[in-house]
Order: sequence, then structure tokens, then C-alpha cells
Amino acid sequence: MDTIIFAIVTAVIGLGAGIALGARRGKSTLLKEQQEQGQSALVKASEDAKQLMKNAEVEKTQIIADAALAAKERINEAQETIRRRRRDLNDEDERIQRRRGELDKRMEQLEQRDQQLNKRQSRLDRKENEIKKSESNIVEKLQGIAQMTVDEARQALLDSIELDARNDMARIIRQVEAEATETADQRARSLIAMAIQRLASEQVSEVSVSVVPLPSDDMKGRIIGRNGRNIRSFELATGVDVVVDDSPEAVTISSFDPVRREVAKRTMAKLVTDGRIHPARIEKLVEDTRTEVERIVGEEGERAAYETGIHGLHTEILKLLGQLKFRTSYGQNQHAHAIETAHIAGMIAMELGADVNIAKMGGLLHDIGKAIDHSVEGTHAQIGADFVKRYGVKDYVVNCIAAHHHEVEKECVEAFIVEAADAISGARPGARRESLDSYIRRVKQLEEIANTFDGVEQSYALQAGREVRIIVRPEVVDDYLAIQLARDIAKQIENDMQYPGQIKVHVIRETRRVEYAK
Repeated sequence: MDTIIFAIVTAVIGLGAGIALGARRGKSTLLKEQQEQGQSALVKASEDAKQLMKNAEVEKTQIIADAALAAKERINEAQETIRRRRRDLNDEDERIQRRRGELDKRMEQLEQRDQQLNKRQSRLDRKENEIKKSESNIVEKLQGIAQMTVDEARQALLDSIELDARNDMARIIRQVEAEATETADQRARSLIAMAIQRLASEQVSEVSVSVVPLPSDDMKGRIIGRNGRNIRSFELATGVDVVVDDSPEAVTISSFDPVRREVAKRTMAKLVTDGRIHPARIEKLVEDTRTEVERIVGEEGERAAYETGIHGLHTEILKLLGQLKFRTSYGQNQHAHAIETAHIAGMIAMELGADVNIAKMGGLLHDIGKAIDHSVEGTHAQIGADFVKRYGVKDYVVNCIAAHHHEVEKECVEAFIVEAADAISGARPGARRESLDSYIRRVKQLEEIANTFDGVEQSYALQAGREVRIIVRPEVVDDYLAIQLARDIAKQIENDMQYPGQIKVHVIRETRRVEYAK
């Protein structure tokens, strides 16, 4: 159709062009020729249009035929799909009908079963009521026979069971403790004996004293000086107190600082030997002696580290360790005690497979806080732990120092080893001694702590305060409570007292019956 329109338009344009050309020429001949050409073009265009119309008609007929055929195929496919869907729906409907029938049958069965269960439940309820009535009658008869209520009978039974359970518990605890103690004692004796034999140190340790002997009592006047100027200069330069009393041929130097006391003692000995005692001389000798003692402190610290095989300690730690040379505890030199504890801890750690370096370092530094506990508030264990922690010592070593008196929880096995080594070094014969006054106070305190617990009848401190025997009232304290009482008293002694070695807590419970034959 578009081709036909295009041919007609072309013919019209050609006709118009011919007319216009003839008009321009102004001649009739040309106009006539143009008209003839236009008519021939129009005729040709008309013929082309008819041919195109005919082709278009044929094409249209073919297209309509193809479309009809395609539509017929689509309709057949749709009808086949509909028939297939209808068959599927019919099959599904049949399955649903069968399922519905099965469900109806199951519902009927469930209803029948429910009815049977209801009948059984009603029979059980009747029987339960009958049993409750019978039980109530039996309980009433038993109460009348036993002359006690149900609660009283239950309490009596519980008391009897509790008593039997306590007796069995106490027996089992004693048996387990005996087996554990026997095994542990054998192993501990072997380790401790081996460690002490390998160490082989002297039993009597060096004791630092603060008494300076004098050649005669006349020297006391020279020490005091005119109007006391010499003794005042000495005390001001050394920071100690000098006691000049009626003690024959001796003066006493008093100070909480062991290094300061050692400087004063050495200076006083030099002054007595030299005989020239005046303020200028005192100041010079004090400075010289202080330098000498500082050198000794450094050497002793390095010697302790060298003897125990511990390297890499900070200089300040070595200086503080060397100051223990002039510190004693119960007469035991703390510098020697630290070295001895390090050796024992190292040997025990080697036998147990623990870290030997940590154990030896913890043993060497465990009492380092005693060198400065006179000037810093707190216990020597916590002071020492805080001090070494500032200089990069390992956390496990810090825990060994802080926990060797149970002030903090132990975090490693080496901490237990250091505590045991400390006890071995301090408790062996000849290692420590204490004054009569402190001994009497410790014995009294032991008995007072034991008497504060309920059920204690009498308590006696034996074996120079290393054992306390406690007699309890048997009607108040049974076997199980006796075990618990022994542990509580031991714990209270550990928290409230300071003592060398260990104290054995012995709780005695006995029942006596007396009858007379007539």
C-alpha cells in the first residue's frame, strides 16, 4: 500500500513539473508534449499501482492463511493442556477423598481410645481415693501405735540418717586423709631429705648484732664528749640511737634500718680503735664507712645471684638483696636464708619437673621486702613483690614472692615450691631462735585462739609451741565436726600469728562411761 501511494505521488509531481515547465516556456508545443508525457506517466503509475495492489492482495491472503494455521495449532495445544490439567485435578481430588476417608477412620479410632482412657482414668481416680483413704487410716493407726506424728517420725528418721552419715563421712575422711598423708609424707620426706642433704649448709647462721665492745668504761665518756657533742654528732651523721648505759664495756646501737645500723656499728668500732673522737673525725669516718658498706652490699647481692645461678637481675634488686646481709629474723641471717631457700627450691623443682629458674629466683627474692619493710608500709611479701615488679621480673616470680605467706592466691606450682623451701630453711634445727618473751606470748596466743571455738573444753601448747592439743566436749562436737574444728583452728593460727616453722593442731574427742558394780 505504501508503494502504491508513493507511485501516485511521483506521477502527480511529474505532471506538475511538466505543467510548470510548459508555463515557463510559454509555448503550446512544449505544453502539449508535457501533457502527453504526464498522461503516459500517469498511465504507467496506474498500472504499477494495480500490480502492487494485486501483489498486496496475494500477500494478505498468505498472511491470513498462516495466521489461521498458527491459531489452530495454539488452540490445539491449549486444549491438550486443559485436558492434562483436568486429569491431574481429577487424580488429586481422588487422593484427597481417600485421605479424608483415612482421617475420618483415625478420628473415630482416637475418639474410641479417648473414651477408653476416660473410663480408665475414672477407675484410677476411684482406686486412688481408696488408696488415700487406706493410707490415711494406716497413718492414723501408726501414729497411735508409735505415739508420734508424721513430722516427728520424719525428723527422727532424718536425725538417725544424719548421725549414720556423719559417722560414715568421718570414717571415710579419716581413711582418705590417712592414705593421702602416708603417700604424701613418704614423697615429701624423700624430697626434703634429698634437698637438705644436697645443700649441706651450716646449721647455725651468722647473727648481726648491734653491740659494740669497748676496751674500758672510760671510753664511754669520750664517746659522749663534752656536753654530749660527740654522741649528738654521731647520731646525727648515722641516723641511729646510741645507748650508753650501765652495761660493762659496751655501747648499744639501735635502728630499724639494718644498713644504717651496720654503718654506725663499723664507724663506732673504728672510732674506739683509733681513739680520736670529735665531730669532724666522726663525719669523715661515717662517710668512709657508708661507702664501704655500699660496696659490700653490691658485692653481696652479686655473690648471691652468682651462687644461685640467676642472671639478668636489675642493679637496684641486687643492692636490695645485698642489704639482707645485715638483716636477721629469729636470729637467722636473711641473706644466707635467701640463698639457701633458692638452692632448696631449685632442687625440689628439678625433682618435680617444674621451672627451675622461676623457683630459684622466687626463693632468692622471696624475703627481699624485709630490706625496706621498716620504711614502707605493708607486709614484706607484698612490699617485695611490688618492688621487683617495677624492674621487669616475671609475673610468676612476683607471685612466688607475694604468695609465700598466703597473702594472695598462688598461680603456679613454683609458688608452692618456694613456700615449702622457705619453711624448710627456717624450720630445720639450729636455723632460728626466738626470745623467751616472744616464746611465752606465742604459747599463750595459741591456747587463747583454741579456746575461742565452741565445744573446746581445754587446750594445751606443747613442744615449745609447735603443737597444740585441744580436748573437746563429745556431746557438742562429733567426729565430723572435730575434723572441721582442727582445720578452722589451723586456719585461724595462720591468719593471726607469726611463727617459725609449723604448728601441729591436735583435736582429741573421747567419750567415757563409768558404771559401778555393786
